Amino acid sequence: MTNTTGAVHDGLVLRLSLPASGDISAVGPEMAVKLAEQLGLDTLQAERAGQVVTELTRQVNPSGTAEVAVEFHKAGAELKITARHGPQTSEARVPLGG
Repeated sequence: MTNTTGAVHDGLVLRLSLPASGDISAVGPEMAVKLAEQLGLDTLQAERAGQVVTELTRQVNPSGTAEVAVEFHKAGAELKITARHGPQTSEARVPLGG
């Protein structure tokens, strides 16, 4: 990522499509943590973003048998995370602080 910490404008920041289970599925939560850190959260706060991705993935694809699309949007002082699988969509927001 080339932006300095906290310098990302509002809007779509990242879109991923990953399997809901298996080794590659860990990339989603890891990317969420790195993205949250890039947006200015410390490591402990950023880990919450990774947990949110895991929770949302389970909500939209509880069987863990297919791909899930995850989008990250910066919306003011929040990181909006949306997970989609077929017609199922789930969303959560992580506060970015000041």
